[in-house]
Amino acid sequence: MKKTADSAQPVLLSIGKVAQRSGVATSALRFYETKGLIKSVRNAGGQRLYRRDELRRVAIIKAAQRLGIPLTDIARALSALPDNRTPTAADWRKLSSRWQQQLNERIEQLLKLRDALDGCIGCGCLSMTACPLRNPGDEAATAGPGARLFDN
Repeated sequence: MKKTADSAQPVLLSIGKVAQRSGVATSALRFYETKGLIKSVRNAGGQRLYRRDELRRVAIIKAAQRLGIPLTDIARALSALPDNRTPTAADWRKLSSRWQQQLNERIEQLLKLRDALDGCIGCGCLSMTACPLRNPGDEAATAGPGARLFDN
């Protein structure tokens, strides 16, 4: 970590500087901090200051979000990384390999959804017994009478 010439203290970045360099709004940075995704220290005036390596954590968070990974999964993955060092390319490979299976499953679900859309033409979701998306093969009927909770 880069240190200033006249002290042993690491260079810390203001929340505004982290926002500028990462392209992430300060409100999002504060939110990430409340969720334990990134960490800051406070100066005497109460201003948030971030270590430079938090920029890489923010980059990982944004990349994972773009893949559709929920923040809870991102937080769980980041919590497994050592807090005192910058996440490395090897760390990213480990994190991303865990998410690949989730992405493959979502892709498969989306392909099935896309292919089932043809069955909806003219349906208008007026028939819960015939809807290929919400109740394929009238699966809800096998659970007996009454209302059913469907997966989204």
